[in-house]
Amino acid sequence: MANFEGKDVLIVDDDQDILTTIKTAVAELGVDIRTTGNGNTAVDMIQEKTPDLLILDQMLPGRSGFLVLEKIRPLRKETGKPPVIMITANPGSRHKVYAETLGVDAYINKPFRMEKLMKAAEKLLGGGDESE
Repeated sequence: MANFEGKDVLIVDDDQDILTTIKTAVAELGVDIRTTGNGNTAVDMIQEKTPDLLILDQMLPGRSGFLVLEKIRPLRKETGKPPVIMITANPGSRHKVYAETLGVDAYINKPFRMEKLMKAAEKLLGGGDESE
């Protein structure tokens, strides 16, 4: 497993158990981790310091994951950051298509295998050998 020390990951999920599980797994990458369970807080945190990766739940209090993406769209257009992994319990393909139009880099349905999330995270953080 590659080490991404110095990289910053923001995890946004209102389910405390899922948040803790993802945080524990992502910590193995050696990254700095920030978390929140609220969409509005997530936008503030992204504007304060752009993370190297955003792991974003679709359904959140305050502002949905989609609305978070819409709000940070200008930043992503300008800088290309942060790459986004959206996780959702919503099985509808319509939501996936919408997420893709908003530029989501990976879309993962809950429940998911942590291995799948970690592979996507490593790839988006610079995937080991082919880093910049």
